[in-house]
Amino acid sequence: MIASTTAALPPEATTAAGSKPRSEQSAVFTGIAGASAQREYDRRKDKREARILDDHPYVGKFILTLSDDPQSTRAWATGARGEEVLGQRLDRLTGRGVHVLHDRRIPRTRANIDHIAVCPSGVFVIDAKKYQGRRPSLRVDGGLFRPRTEKLMVGSRDCTKLVDGARKQIDLVRSALEDADLEGIPVRGVLCFVDADWPLFGGDFTSDGVQVSWPKKALENLLKPGPVSDETARHVHRLLASSFPPA
Repeated sequence: MIASTTAALPPEATTAAGSKPRSEQSAVFTGIAGASAQREYDRRKDKREARILDDHPYVGKFILTLSDDPQSTRAWATGARGEEVLGQRLDRLTGRGVHVLHDRRIPRTRANIDHIAVCPSGVFVIDAKKYQGRRPSLRVDGGLFRPRTEKLMVGSRDCTKLVDGARKQIDLVRSALEDADLEGIPVRGVLCFVDADWPLFGGDFTSDGVQVSWPKKALENLLKPGPVSDETARHVHRLLASSFPPA
């Protein structure tokens, strides 16, 4: 629990008069949702087109007209669109006590975090997934005589690795807060499936501490009351923007 704004912030975060110093007043670049995924799609698409034109100088354009990008390339464009859609919905909450970051780079890696939201109930690390028409579900195996295991299924595919990836992102964000003596702020993870085949009633669930949900349901949790004051949320937002720069 965070007892008060003053206790949660380091001494340099406020002035004697209670106003924010210049470094706290400067704007935070929130990032562009889906930007790095779109760049990767463009890179792969351009590389394929250049290769085909080089290999077939006379009929290369004709081949490109009749052929599509491979699925492994199209997946990047699909992912970028899912992040963009969710990012737009998150941006609509910025005037309601929710402070967002999009497409943040994990230092010393090529990986990124799709979205981070700081709100009264804590920090949400949100991974957007766009799996058109497929239903996420939780499969539980084991029981009395075997170890209990959980699997995230999307349609018929075992996608448990998505939960594992979300857990790693949660740990990284939590470590950044702990390094800044803000370990009391809750950090939660969300796998948000855009355009999935969700049932009319219920459907969301939790796997290994990660919420699996759709945009409307996931964003409802960001508006719930909690122990984090808006001043503290703004400070945490700035800290995480620095710890995880734009991808």
